[in-house]
Amino acid sequence: MHEQLCRELQTENMDLLVQSSLSAKERHLAAVASALWRHFFSFLKSHRMSQKVPLSQLADAAADFTLLAMDMPSTAPSDLQPQPVISLIKLFGWDDIIWPQVVARYLSHFLQNGMLCEALSHSGCVSFQALTVRSWIRCILQMYVKNLHVPDEFYVDINPEQAVEKEYLEQLAELTRLLFKLPEVKDIFLKAHVEDLSITEDPKKALVQFFEAVGITYGNLQTLSDKSAMVTKSLEYLGEILKYIKPYLGKKMSTAGLQLTYRMMGILVKSWAQIFATSKAQKLLYRIIDCLLLPHTVLQQEKELPAPMLTAIQKSLPLYLQGMCSVCCQSPNPNTYLNQLLGNVVEQYIGRFLPAPPHVLGLGQHPVLLALRNSAPAPPMSSLKKCIVQVIRKSYFECKGSLLPSRLTSILAFILQLFKETTIDVSEVEPLLPGVLKCLVLVSEPQVKRLATENLQYMVKACQVGSEQEPATQLTSVFRHFIQDYGMRYNYQIYNILEIVAALNQPVVIHLIPTLTQFLKDSERKWGLGRNIAQREAYSKLLSHLGQVGQDEMQRLENDKT
Repeated sequence: MHEQLCRELQTENMDLLVQSSLSAKERHLAAVASALWRHFFSFLKSHRMSQKVPLSQLADAAADFTLLAMDMPSTAPSDLQPQPVISLIKLFGWDDIIWPQVVARYLSHFLQNGMLCEALSHSGCVSFQALTVRSWIRCILQMYVKNLHVPDEFYVDINPEQAVEKEYLEQLAELTRLLFKLPEVKDIFLKAHVEDLSITEDPKKALVQFFEAVGITYGNLQTLSDKSAMVTKSLEYLGEILKYIKPYLGKKMSTAGLQLTYRMMGILVKSWAQIFATSKAQKLLYRIIDCLLLPHTVLQQEKELPAPMLTAIQKSLPLYLQGMCSVCCQSPNPNTYLNQLLGNVVEQYIGRFLPAPPHVLGLGQHPVLLALRNSAPAPPMSSLKKCIVQVIRKSYFECKGSLLPSRLTSILAFILQLFKETTIDVSEVEPLLPGVLKCLVLVSEPQVKRLATENLQYMVKACQVGSEQEPATQLTSVFRHFIQDYGMRYNYQIYNILEIVAALNQPVVIHLIPTLTQFLKDSERKWGLGRNIAQREAYSKLLSHLGQVGQDEMQRLENDKT
């Protein structure tokens, strides 16, 4: 009525009587609008966070008042001035404490109105598209929040999507469809060369597509100024994203909510690695890792994590590890703190997801190994492997106190799987070989010995370098120290171990002959009983596997009258 009245008042050569009548009508409409604002809007505003009013009706009424504010801005109350439309959108569309069901329906109304979007574009509110994207992200992440008061057992035989009201899923799909038409969003997909946007029917897949498109777009930028602006815009899209997922991390847990949270945040960390490598965004990355992967309960080893959380972490951990490694490689300067976080995450979850014997064959699905397997061979993953090796050395082979044989079995099986699935070199063998050798001499449990032997064989094969199979210096050095540390008490076990090595790589053991011969003589001097016939026979058996060099050493020992 007001629009029609305004058109009529703009008619030229209007009769004064008609003009007076139309002006009276305009005053009447203004009075009606003021009454609506005064009596109904105050009620609407006071109930925007409650569930006493049906959420769909609340959103519809708020959208109607937004249109009223656009047509008759002067009638809006003073607390909404001087830009009542933007003030209303802040209250019902961009406020993080409003029910997502209200936000999704309200924003759908708002985005459907071309005149309203156009008015906002020229209002000086430069962030209205980014703030709308932020609210859309929150609406998807919080789709299970309304059901937190319902026990998980209620949804045992129900698809997670059925746990969300059908009306809300349809509303989210509609909001997604409309949001993907915003110029800013279309521009991101265009620069990322994403043409198929039919995925909007599934809001979760659409969010994944959006996160990945933002990461690709940033990676394609050339100038520092464009990159800096994109980082700022990307962080604006996320807002206080950790607040959106916080309800799922409390005492009332939703399995579907945790699965959604960990997967989406993992995809964010991986696809935005280049963004998180910047100083502006790194703090958010640290908070994400601390909040989701290293919360206080994880650091308390005596406490078990809730099963739904542990399952969600297990499924998404490869995404986080790949993302963190990429950030470490993208950062212009060595990121000591992030490397420390990566080490802490690997340390926590290698152990938590190790299967207990005799189920070690299931190690292929360990999330830390999956992070290596499901990624392109690139520098970031070599840094992850290096981190894994250091964690195993520190936490399992150099830890104070003794590990139970079952725990040793699991970690040895893990190392073996790591060697089978990746290309290893001497720098990765060197930290682990001493621990494997200790298992062979100090632990009598058959499964530990079998796995330690297999690991030793893989390590020796990996260190065969050069056409003439020259031994790696580091490998020889490890064996030399091992002989010096354990030779006096475990000489027979050492000879047996070196026989295994000789079968695979003779030059390694040949380079150890001076050390072994000197060790034999030192041992005999220590005991002061002359020649130790049994030990010499064991050593001679080893030398017999070393060809002519071994035969020559046996002859020298026989001729030595010292």
